[in-house]
Amino acid sequence: MSQMARSTSRARGRVGPSARRRASRRRTAVLLGAAGTVLIAAAIALKPTVDDAIKEITLPLRHEDVIRQQARDKSLDPALVAAVIYRESKFRDVTSEAGAKGLMQILPSTAQFIAHRSGGTRFELRDLANPQINISYGSWYLRYLLDRYDGNEVAAVAAYNAGHERVDDWGGSGLEVADIRFAETEQYTRDVMDKRGEYRDKYRAELGL
Repeated sequence: MSQMARSTSRARGRVGPSARRRASRRRTAVLLGAAGTVLIAAAIALKPTVDDAIKEITLPLRHEDVIRQQARDKSLDPALVAAVIYRESKFRDVTSEAGAKGLMQILPSTAQFIAHRSGGTRFELRDLANPQINISYGSWYLRYLLDRYDGNEVAAVAAYNAGHERVDDWGGSGLEVADIRFAETEQYTRDVMDKRGEYRDKYRAELGL
């Protein structure tokens, strides 16, 4: 082999691997860039799904059609109805230790009172497991309490939790949160008012707001 050929061969041996490594790094960078683009696009596409899943856990909403209809029929804020349901049962069909039933946790005695006043002559306690009936009765009672307290939502919500006899003693139509004497009812009322704002912000379309 000539001197020039040997020099050329040695040069290829020195340059070839380095060039290949640079080419390999460039290909890797291109592939990583493409993968990153795909991941970003996937994250953007999945974001509404992830947001919806988080919202479902932290602020669930079900039976929105019934809530809208009952709120419209009884001149209520649908976000307030949703907030009461959230605070009472988190939209689950449950029975409390005190015997309160369903989504809006209605006591049997309260349900009988509502049935009598609203003309529910065929009402049976087991009907409270039906979301339509439960939300209807709970919304009726919420409207009744609002009327009793001249539209004072704090008083109505406090009475929903503690009973109207106690709210009458605490100040009735003039009740403010600071006047509530039971820590549990005070926190309940604050929670409902806070959740009402969240439902208005996050579920405007679903609640027809």
